[in-house]
Amino acid sequence: MPSAASAATVRVGILLTAVVGMGALSIDMLLPSLPALAGAFGSDAGTAQLTVTLFLIGMAAAQLLFGPLSDRFGRRRVLIGGLALYTLAGAACAVAPDMGTLLAARVVQAVGAGSGPVVARAIVRDLYERERAARMLAAMGVAQALTPILAPVLGGWVHVAAGWRAVFVVLAGFGTLFLLGAVAIVRETNVHAGPRAPRRSDEPSRLARLLTDRAFVGYVAVMALMFSGQFAFIAGSSFALIAVLGVSPQIYGLCFGAVAVGLMTGNVVSIRLTARLGIDRMILAGTLFGATAGVVLAVLPWLGIATVPTVIVPMFGYALGLGLVFPNAMAGAIAPYPLMAGTASAVVGFVQMTGSALYTIAVGHFDDGTLRPMTTAVATAGIAALAGFWLLTWRRDRSPAA
Repeated sequence: MPSAASAATVRVGILLTAVVGMGALSIDMLLPSLPALAGAFGSDAGTAQLTVTLFLIGMAAAQLLFGPLSDRFGRRRVLIGGLALYTLAGAACAVAPDMGTLLAARVVQAVGAGSGPVVARAIVRDLYERERAARMLAAMGVAQALTPILAPVLGGWVHVAAGWRAVFVVLAGFGTLFLLGAVAIVRETNVHAGPRAPRRSDEPSRLARLLTDRAFVGYVAVMALMFSGQFAFIAGSSFALIAVLGVSPQIYGLCFGAVAVGLMTGNVVSIRLTARLGIDRMILAGTLFGATAGVVLAVLPWLGIATVPTVIVPMFGYALGLGLVFPNAMAGAIAPYPLMAGTASAVVGFVQMTGSALYTIAVGHFDDGTLRPMTTAVATAGIAALAGFWLLTWRRDRSPAA
């Protein structure tokens, strides 16, 4: 009996890891196809990048819907509904006749994908206390880091073999597998759902409580800023590496995967050291890595040095810092709120993704055909994350009045 329960836990953990990674999978698989997609519809690079930024915005907004719904009605049914929507929208993307239709279907696909991370993180909070939750989120992050390693490579192969539409067919197939898995193995973990759930009329006061909690705001800010830098690289890397530095789509996938190894490394370190050092020290280390690597990344192109290694090596360090920050800041943000773990998770995801999308759109206006806008954006985000964490969380917790 214990072995059967353990096997079931492993299966659920694998599925939760997969659905948390739906956003990265849906974005990263498409990256090698962006230049060709723009050409197919006669669009410019900025319009093609909307398939990435609008997806992020749609996924962010969806979390504000799915988080409170999962607090009120339970995790399982919300996850299943979101996965069904994601699968259908993926099929619509594959047959879109023009860019407008594709972007609309992409937003719907993003809404469905939004159910994955918010529900999965809430389930982890349902089951574990703060330090243990951080380690579990880090363990999930190790596996999730395989997504940006493998997804661009897979996307490049699919694109070369069958074109960009086939990428959406494959994404719809993944959605079908995740949906069937959720129906088969996910059980309800929200013991406060149903009649014991917080009332809908209480939602404004619950949001106000979150947004006036300085520690919560600090954790959310550092996640959003660090992810903004990473997403500036995600959105701009295909044009930077393929169009500016001339690498092939297949090699681009390998370069992108090398950066993802940094993210995996940071999560592995988090698993091993969080219990010993505590989440705040791990976050401080991560923001220091991010700020330092970002500055190196930005300075080199301004000095006229622009090669694949000068981009990938510093981005490896930045991604390592993100791997230290993300699971620990997430656990710190949602752990104090057992009765509204879904809502807290949704606010975190919304701010993180919306901020990253708006940041990337702003960076796109400075595109000059070089690496400088992208690399400067990464550095700015890393420095801001370090400063924000110092001011909002670290300094406060260590002040004499704390």
